[in-house]
Amino acid sequence: MDQQFVTVEGRAIPIEGERNLLEIIRKAGIELPTFCYHSELSVYGACRLCLVEVAGRGVQGACSTPPEPGLDIKVNTPQLREIRKIAVELLLANHDLSCPSCFKSVDCKLMDVARRVGVTSVRFKPVQEKAPLDFSSPSIIRDPNKCVLCGDCVRMCSEIQGIGAIGFAHRGHQTAVLPAFGKGLGEGECVGCGQCANVCPTGALVPRSEMDEVLTALADPTKTVVAQVAPAVRVGLGECFASPAGDPVMGRMVAALKRLGFDAVYDTTFAADLTVIEEGQEFLTRAAAGEKLPQFTSCCPGWVQFAEQSFPELLPNLSSCRSPQQMFGSLVKEMLPEKQGIARKDLIVVSIMPCTAKKFEARRPEFAVDGSPDVDFVLTTQELARMIDGAGLRFNSLEPESLDMPFGFGTGAGVIFGASGGVTEAVLRFAAEKITGKPLASVDFAEVRGDSGLREATLEVGGKTLRLAIVHGLANARAVAEQVVAGNSEYDLIEVMACPGGCIGGAGQPVPKDLADRKRRTKDLYQCDKTFPLHKAQDNMFVTECYDKFLGDVGGHKAHSLLHTHYQSRRRVSDETLVLLSGDPAQTKVRVRVCLGTSCHLRGAQDILTGMLKHIVENGLENAVDVRASFCFEQCAKGPTVEMDGEVMTHCTLESVLAALDAHLRNPLPQPTKPSAGCGCGCGK
Repeated sequence: MDQQFVTVEGRAIPIEGERNLLEIIRKAGIELPTFCYHSELSVYGACRLCLVEVAGRGVQGACSTPPEPGLDIKVNTPQLREIRKIAVELLLANHDLSCPSCFKSVDCKLMDVARRVGVTSVRFKPVQEKAPLDFSSPSIIRDPNKCVLCGDCVRMCSEIQGIGAIGFAHRGHQTAVLPAFGKGLGEGECVGCGQCANVCPTGALVPRSEMDEVLTALADPTKTVVAQVAPAVRVGLGECFASPAGDPVMGRMVAALKRLGFDAVYDTTFAADLTVIEEGQEFLTRAAAGEKLPQFTSCCPGWVQFAEQSFPELLPNLSSCRSPQQMFGSLVKEMLPEKQGIARKDLIVVSIMPCTAKKFEARRPEFAVDGSPDVDFVLTTQELARMIDGAGLRFNSLEPESLDMPFGFGTGAGVIFGASGGVTEAVLRFAAEKITGKPLASVDFAEVRGDSGLREATLEVGGKTLRLAIVHGLANARAVAEQVVAGNSEYDLIEVMACPGGCIGGAGQPVPKDLADRKRRTKDLYQCDKTFPLHKAQDNMFVTECYDKFLGDVGGHKAHSLLHTHYQSRRRVSDETLVLLSGDPAQTKVRVRVCLGTSCHLRGAQDILTGMLKHIVENGLENAVDVRASFCFEQCAKGPTVEMDGEVMTHCTLESVLAALDAHLRNPLPQPTKPSAGCGCGCGK
């Protein structure tokens, strides 16, 4: 079959499976500007920057036009240049131009495009009023004044993460990207994964920084400040200093951290080895008992919060193990104060993480002792790069330094935690030896590696069949979780990572220039595994010593206290009610709130609400009953849930609710009386 071609600026470019003209043009070596095009997301065509002229057809959007043989395309005509320039000027007219202080300034796509299309001044006046910033999330800051309405964040949250925590609201020049009900990010369904910030071309969504707090702690002579560095950071930080994607820079990173003033630098890989042993033993115990399977991994805080919000019935299936970050913080704050003769409050643990959800995780109340958190602050890879740059350190010229012992020693099993499939493989390296009682001939389990969003593997180990699933991206996690809830799953172990590719694709990492960057990071993590002297968590002699001298038995009382946790159903939308029926307040006898959260809705809450409203109207009780819809009583596994005059009822049916309503109407709770004005002095007389 003859090769088919498209002509781009006079050059014949072959059609080889490209989905649109934009991909053809980029193959021709021409980088058309665009805000809203990402190869992993649906085509949106909002920014109108990738317009081209097609002979005989006029101006077309390159991202939304499929290639056809014989098309003659121009990409740089005077008309196109003027259209792009006007489009960028219109965006800049309503844009908060605080560029020097913007977190995104070093890689702002709007700034880059404005330079490329030749914008030197803005001819248009702003029509929008300045909106307040959203600081409600511990992970992400939302600045609506910098939003260019490209829709990248909306599509990422909906299509890849399957959450839809943000969306378009209003129309015309009032159009905005907002969380549900106009709430803050931290008050809705957002799980803090930060992938919206990862694709945002401007500073409208950025990771929330804790650099100032860390610098303050480093400057305090009364504090001992230690750092733990996550596995994925070592293959990401170098990109901030012009190193190739995936280039391991651990030694220079340690040197930089010590130059910044950290008293010790440890490796979260040590805690990842602990996680392998605790989680592996937990899995073997569950499998032997034949209960609470499949077991889900619990290393990813974005996934854990997603499960708490959307699948509370699966919480018993999550491993009770804390994440490596929280295991490390708990262990170090228990051991180091006594060893170094300092108070717990004077030991500051700083995590260097590829992840923004880790910021939320560190603030969970269950990870604190008497109000003192196990992990005090979380810095992303990007934040650490800014601190290094701000200190004037020439990163690429630093002489490598060693991690501090014993918490600086880890195995290859802990290192590969940073890649999707790495947790599963690390646990297999532990579990296989436990099952067979023999050393592994090979530590590699290539069956669980790969980059697809859902991978399945079946392995025979010591006469036992293990059925595994490896998932990244929460939309894929939702699909698998729904299978498990429906009883259509035969998996034994399910690994879930919220971010594409796992931790190497976390929102705290440098923004990848293309998908190949994530693949290179993954490849180099596995190469790090090969260069480590040990590849199995159970071979880490410092971990063994920790159990012998401090923790006791694997899964024992002390280990469980320091290394495990519990989960809870969480509100998806906080403090939000809808008034459905509100009569005369003076006559209201009963106040009813019906949960319409997803779990209760699926169990029939809508039918209960509809039936109750019909009963109230048919019996002329509109003025006697106040009915509102709520979104969570955090009783998701016991729904439908209804609150009546402060009493929460679970496992409700329409009949039980109507019976309770009639009983409350016959014997209403006393309503508060209006207090007298009194003498005004506060004495109550």
